[in-house]
Amino acid sequence: MEAACSTPTAGKFVVVGGGIAGVTCAEQLAIHFPSEDILLITASPVIKAVTNFKQVRDLMLKRKSNLLLTHLPQTHLSNFEVSKVLEEFDVEEQPSTMLGNRFPNIKIIESGVKQLNSKEHCILTEDGNQHIYKKLCLCAGAKPKLICEGNPYVLGIRDTDSAQEFQKQLTKAKRIMIIGNGGIALELVYEIEGCEVIWAIKDKAIGNTFFDAGAAEFLTSKLIAEKPEAKIAQKRTRYTTEGRKKEAQTKANAGNTGSALGPDWHEGLDLKGTKEFSHKIHIETMCEVKKIYLQEEFRISKKKSLTFPRDHHNQLVIADKEIWPVYVELTNEKIYGCDFIVSATGVTPNTEPFLCGNNFDVAKDGGLKVDDHMHTSLPDIYAAGDICTASWQPSPVWQQMRLWTQARQMGWYAAKCMAAASAGESTDMDFSFELFAHVTKFFNYKVVLLGKYNAQGLGLDHELILRCTKGQEYIKAVLQNGRMMGAVLIGETDLEETFENLILNQMNLSAYGEDLLDPNIDIEDYFD
Repeated sequence: MEAACSTPTAGKFVVVGGGIAGVTCAEQLAIHFPSEDILLITASPVIKAVTNFKQVRDLMLKRKSNLLLTHLPQTHLSNFEVSKVLEEFDVEEQPSTMLGNRFPNIKIIESGVKQLNSKEHCILTEDGNQHIYKKLCLCAGAKPKLICEGNPYVLGIRDTDSAQEFQKQLTKAKRIMIIGNGGIALELVYEIEGCEVIWAIKDKAIGNTFFDAGAAEFLTSKLIAEKPEAKIAQKRTRYTTEGRKKEAQTKANAGNTGSALGPDWHEGLDLKGTKEFSHKIHIETMCEVKKIYLQEEFRISKKKSLTFPRDHHNQLVIADKEIWPVYVELTNEKIYGCDFIVSATGVTPNTEPFLCGNNFDVAKDGGLKVDDHMHTSLPDIYAAGDICTASWQPSPVWQQMRLWTQARQMGWYAAKCMAAASAGESTDMDFSFELFAHVTKFFNYKVVLLGKYNAQGLGLDHELILRCTKGQEYIKAVLQNGRMMGAVLIGETDLEETFENLILNQMNLSAYGEDLLDPNIDIEDYFD
């Protein structure tokens, strides 16, 4: 460990990261230990705060002595507690000083982490100071994967600054390319107007992370249509910037990457290009980026780029005479010119500042392995949110996805585990890890994902029950051995609470067959 520039500060609990996981963890520790100083180290002058938190769905929970309901008749459900899984909360970006005002025992250290010495229980920050901890929670999030580092025409959207830079570039753009098939790509292709969008994905269908081919087809018809309808009322996690002060903005170091954007990050941004049309989307499937050419490189190559396709079924190849700042050659041999490229190919856990000199167990996806108490492989070090990889034996209907809901849940649970360990007590695993449940919005549809919603890990031994009303709703239930294991609900289906109950209590539904999704039958009558 390098020498520090000042006397080390000490805190019983130190949390690294100003995103949802870190802030939630610090807040919970501050509540548990009001007389202790909680040190929160964050490189950004703004933090992400959960506001207006509500648990919005009642679920039948485990019996107090058991972890998971299995194979129990409906008449026995009165023996169980009622809890909640689906959550609704706002994500508000605030100056870090506001967190200190709410929790006077949270001390904000505005600096990046330079080095961690786990043997000495010490963190060195970039401002030259040392911070001694008894228990540490790493919540440093993840960083975007860029298809090409250092190219001025390749933009990754990660934090508020990069989102505003994207908006600025879009106002001058006639055509952009979006590479990737995750959540940010899905939101972008629908929200952008007045600019041609060529969307390149490596999968057969859009939204492969969230949807099967049927749901993708349902949404694609909405994507290629005009967008005259009003946006649906927000019924899930929102991202706002209320409370962010100019003084905090001016303190931001341009070289630092801020914490990740929240859901609805595009709300309040004017995502409009130079054209007058609503939107034009062309999708290139089953391909990746082969090479990126700057304008002069492309001219020297003597290769030809293509015009924007007139429709999705048009096979006519027309050379593009327009000169573009950058060109993208895809693995399907097609080349398109554009004003700039958005790289939306996912994220990698931000473990770099912590690995040197520390023998962490690291998962295949690059995350720090944590056990069922959010503890890493090193003594007194916990991790939560995107930086970690859940390495315990999960519930049959839960899986880790690097989402805002799980970041909050992990941060809250990590604080609970740190508090229990500090007091020499044991703690039960939080129920939020019993069922995967996520509410979001794509293409102006409410989307609810439950359990093994894409039959993840179920093999071939499962069946799907589907109901689709074009332009209104798409419902898929995943069953195995007659029991519901997951569901996808797109649109205002009002089935989420019922389906959550059915997944948790694992009733045998074989007798109900197709009636589960019969629109003429009120399914809740069966299970009330």
